[in-house]
Amino acid sequence: MSEFDPKQFIQTLSLDPGVYRMLDAQGKLLYVGKAKSLKKRVAAYFNRGKRSPRLTKMIAQTAAIETTVTNTEAEALLLENNLIKRHRPRYNILLRDDKSYPYIFISSEHKFPQITFYRGRRERKGRYFGPYASPGAARSALNLLQKVFRVRQCDDYFFSHRSRPCLHYLIDTCSWHSVGLIHEDSYRNEIEAAIEFLEGNSHALIDRYVHAMDRASEDLDYETAARCRNKIEMLRKVSEQQYVSAQAGDVDIAAVESEGEVACVQVFNIRAGMNLGNKSYFPKIPDIASEEKIIAAFLGQYYLTHGIPEEIILINRPE
Repeated sequence: MSEFDPKQFIQTLSLDPGVYRMLDAQGKLLYVGKAKSLKKRVAAYFNRGKRSPRLTKMIAQTAAIETTVTNTEAEALLLENNLIKRHRPRYNILLRDDKSYPYIFISSEHKFPQITFYRGRRERKGRYFGPYASPGAARSALNLLQKVFRVRQCDDYFFSHRSRPCLHYLIDTCSWHSVGLIHEDSYRNEIEAAIEFLEGNSHALIDRYVHAMDRASEDLDYETAARCRNKIEMLRKVSEQQYVSAQAGDVDIAAVESEGEVACVQVFNIRAGMNLGNKSYFPKIPDIASEEKIIAAFLGQYYLTHGIPEEIILINRPE
């Protein structure tokens, strides 16, 4: 490889948006960046001026630069973050936590659907609710669903081979359909109510249970009325604890705090007006970086693997 001449190389660059990749003498990727104008952005690295220790070291190791021109700055941003995720360059800010996130899953391939904790590739047919910020938050919501709606959490094998009610039926947290103790239509109503709750429609659901309780009382069906009353109490308690805004919607809230080369990003997930929990992330920072730069790098990588909500609230303005 011939000696890299930055001045000569910069003359060949386009003023269009794109992505640039800095490589060392062995061809190893050091850094990936995006630019509104490739020529201006790359030239800025080699202009004389005060540089951070990290930048000085990176420029000294750079033996080649590759570029890709894109149609828009948005395309450059997407390509940049995909390359960072794939190659994890040494001098980029990297999101360490790349695990699959937990969901609550309701199967659709069974006449008595299962509701369960799920983590992994979303390949099974059914409804996925989440992602929750942590397994604990997802399991907590799942335990509540089991108490309120009496739907099964056992797997299909256990379900198909059971001939007697299990402990969940005896403590009234499952209707035990596999031995004919509940009709398919009644079970479907329980599943639809659980879905309505997970979609954030708890107030409408409570109103429906209030009417059902009143009807059952008028018919002297006090057992059904008591069950509706218990559901109303639990749903109201959860709504008070988890409801965030009078305007239901999907919102993520993110903030970063850093000191030296250590940074923590906190993300809160609100879905359908319900707080699904929060999670802390500790991105790998190659050198001291501004909080604005950290949050910008974090968001680009985070939303490659997470659904983008209707609104994102940031405490730190991205750079």
